[in-house]
Formats: sequence, C-alpha cells, structure tokens
Amino acid sequence: MPLDTGGVTNLNLRADGRRQTNRRETLIPTIDAGPDIGAALKAAREFRGQDLQELADSTRIRRSYLAAIEEMRLEELPSRPFTIGYIRAYAIALGFDGDAAVERFRREEPAPDTALRAPVGVQDGKDPRLTLIVGGGMLILGAIILWNVAQRAMTQDAPPPHTAPPAAVAKAKLGAAKGPVSLGAPLPAPVESTTPDLYETPGLAAATAAGGQADAVSAAKKAAAANPQAQPQQPQQPLPPTFAPKGAVYGAQPQDSVITLQARKGASLIVRGDGGAAYFARQLSPGEAYRVPNRAGLGLEVSDPAAFQVFVGGQSKGLMPAPTMPAAKLLD
Repeated sequence: MPLDTGGVTNLNLRADGRRQTNRRETLIPTIDAGPDIGAALKAAREFRGQDLQELADSTRIRRSYLAAIEEMRLEELPSRPFTIGYIRAYAIALGFDGDAAVERFRREEPAPDTALRAPVGVQDGKDPRLTLIVGGGMLILGAIILWNVAQRAMTQDAPPPHTAPPAAVAKAKLGAAKGPVSLGAPLPAPVESTTPDLYETPGLAAATAAGGQADAVSAAKKAAAANPQAQPQQPQQPLPPTFAPKGAVYGAQPQDSVITLQARKGASLIVRGDGGAAYFARQLSPGEAYRVPNRAGLGLEVSDPAAFQVFVGGQSKGLMPAPTMPAAKLLD
C-alpha cells in the first residue's frame, strides 16, 4: 500500500484502484464570477440551460432588456431605478441573492450626478392636441376682438339719429287740436277681403230635383238634353263683345290659352283632367276669369252656367251652355 504523504489534493480513483484522469471538473458560476454582473448572470443562465425568452416570461421583463443587462448596454435600458429592479429580478430568477447582485452592480456602475434618463420609447415632444386647442382659442379671441372693433367703428361712423329740433316739436304741440276728434264714415272693405258667395256643389240642385238617386246627376243631364228650353237663356242686357279683365285672371298665360271663362257673378269653377282629377277648383268673384290651358281632355264644371261668359280668342261666345262639358266643345 502506497504511503499517503498528504500532498495529494485530488485523487479520482476507479473501483479497481487506478486513477481516472479523463474526468472534467465542473465549476458552478456564482454572482461574483465574470468581469461584471451581466457576464455573471449570463454564465449562470447558460449553466442552467435556460433561454432568454424563458426568463422573460417568468420575470415579466422584456427579452431585449435582459440581453442588454447581460451585455451591460445600459444606454438601451430605462432609468437607473428600473435597471436595478431588473437586475434584482434576474438574479432571483437564477437562484442568487438579489441584493448581492444589486450591490455588485452599484460597485461596478456608480450612480452618475446627472438627471434621470427618459424611459426608452417615450418621445420628448408636446401634445399636438394642446397646440390645436391653444390655436383655436386664440382664433376665437381674435375674432371677438375684431368684431368689437368693427362694431365700434360702425357706430362712430353712423349718422346721428333724425330728431326734430325742439322749436318744431313745441310748435307741433301748440297746433294740435284739443277736444274730441270726429272720424269719417268707415271705408268699404277691399275687394279681396269681401266674403265670397257660398259654394254650391255642381249638380246638387239637379240631384235634389231628381229625388236624390245615386244617378241623379246623370238623370239631370239627360233631362236637360231632352228639354232644351231648360238651358240657361241669354241675359237681357248685352254681353261684352271682347274679353276685358275686371279682376284676377287665373290659369294659363295668354299665349298658351284660347278659351277664357269670366265670372259675371260669384260661382264655382272646377277644371278636371284625364281620369277626373281636379286640375283647378276655385270660387270666382265677379270679374275674375280663368284661361283654359291648351290641353286635350280637359272638362269644365260650373255651379251656374249663366254666371260664366265664354271668350274664344278674346271674342265673346255667350254664356256657358251647360254645367258640365268638355272644354273642346266650346270651340265649336
């Protein structure tokens, strides 16, 4: 048996008593290993076989920040308090003492006497909305000032109010009549304000005379055709030979009309188009007239045929021959 002299510090012996020389001694990284704290953390992470993304997920720290700590690229990190917090969390995630890691970082990177850097990714600029608000307020204020200045200038340039001299006012007061004032007889109402005649439904009288049947109007027309003497007679006084406006003239323009109906007394006139739709309906006062448009298929209905004089081309054709008839029949 060989003598143990105490000078052998490491003997790797196999089971058969021979020394094993191919075994690699494994060194566990510590917080003080490496040239700086970043290298120590990186070595410990690689020794444990962990990926940066795994540490980022567990520590809730960006992967780019962890890589910057390992390479000690402090300019890519936020302010110093955030960097210290990241180093503490990184060390604790690897099983080290967080305070010891922070202490080594402070020794290697003492705090400079400068102001804290702005967080990474934050732009140092003014809010554009604030600029818009201030600009809008200045515009409104300027508009108000200009408006007041313009109003003041207009008031100064305006002529003085028209007032009578005191002597004229006193003279007018002396000449004013004293006592009760007599008023003249009231004036008649204007023509347009007079009350028109009551409207009478066309064919109502004939329907009443026929007994009120559903076909009363048709029966009245047949009775009028069978008894021509019942047609309206010409008035005793002569009719005007030509058309002369004596009131409002409704309907078409003179160049667009040949037939004109003029009311001799208050009566209603209804002009119907194709299909029976009312084209014109009005209670005409004496003297008012209606120019029939040059359109095919128009029908005329009047409450009193003797109340309307017919003019064709401006020449009199007598009174309306019947209460209801096509406008084209008046040209015959």
